[in-house]
Amino acid sequence: MSATGRKPSPQAASTAKMLIEECLADGACVDAIIARLALRFETGVDAAELADVALEMRSADLRKRDRLERIADLLRHRPDIFTTLRQTGAAVRHERDEWETDAAVVRRLAAGFDAAATISQAASVQLSSLGDEEKLTAATDEIVAWLQRQGFSGPDQDILDIGCGIGRFESALSDAAHRIVGIDISLEMISVARRRCAGLRNVDLRPTFGLDLADFTNASFDCVLAVDSFPYLVLAGLAERYFEEIARVLKPSGVAALLNYSYRGSTALDRADVHRLAEAHGMQVVADGAKPFRLWDGNAFLLVASEGTLRRNDCSGVKETRASKRQAHQTDRAPVSADNPKED
Repeated sequence: MSATGRKPSPQAASTAKMLIEECLADGACVDAIIARLALRFETGVDAAELADVALEMRSADLRKRDRLERIADLLRHRPDIFTTLRQTGAAVRHERDEWETDAAVVRRLAAGFDAAATISQAASVQLSSLGDEEKLTAATDEIVAWLQRQGFSGPDQDILDIGCGIGRFESALSDAAHRIVGIDISLEMISVARRRCAGLRNVDLRPTFGLDLADFTNASFDCVLAVDSFPYLVLAGLAERYFEEIARVLKPSGVAALLNYSYRGSTALDRADVHRLAEAHGMQVVADGAKPFRLWDGNAFLLVASEGTLRRNDCSGVKETRASKRQAHQTDRAPVSADNPKED
């Protein structure tokens, strides 16, 4: 029983059990399950009550039993973490009012992200970090390793990060790229990112109004990254516009990684939308919503701009196509100095 002696209402207990079961079936890690509980139960049920629910679900399956006990242990002994996650998650409203314009939604989201970043910088960009910088760094490193396998590295790579947040990917990728431009609608997050990336001369962090990529010229980036950004573009009705803009700013055979397309809870719907929009704007889907990460529960979509002969779901072709193009290009031009500095 919880420290308060209360039990959750039957409806709340049933909802919590259903959510936990879905998370376990989905393979979500314990930290991700805690984060989802915090989003679902912003008020009305305390952490200890949810711990009791998790313990009531224990089964003969040893792996499942272990995960449930770890969920209960964290909820019972670190209610402060759960409170922080609730507050951080509640700062950003994930619904849209009928009267809101696209621009109004973006402005509201920007204010929400500002508030979330003042509560917990780490949790504001990945709730399943539990507000812990070490956990966030570990998850970021795992994502960066995956990105680099998809071609997001190299001394000639220019990368655009849409919704850069607190600059964690700029910091992690700066040594492996020529130039990284991070944009975000949150002035608070941009401020944090600039402090985090101080001294990184190839990192450019800019606030944006969030309605398009008008600040950038055609074919100006080798790679575009959007981690947990598209769910908010979907909410604001801007997903199609951003597909068009990403296709415009990518160089031929450039790569775009969309990590989480929406929060609708349907991978099938997300896949259908991504394929439809990619085809409409001359891009090919080569990674189709899989969950390749152990420390984060995001879905990964990888798109390649027109040019190149890639087979669907063959991510290895991304590097091969782009590498062959670079090699062909280099044989047609005068050699350059190996000491050529990075652009500021």
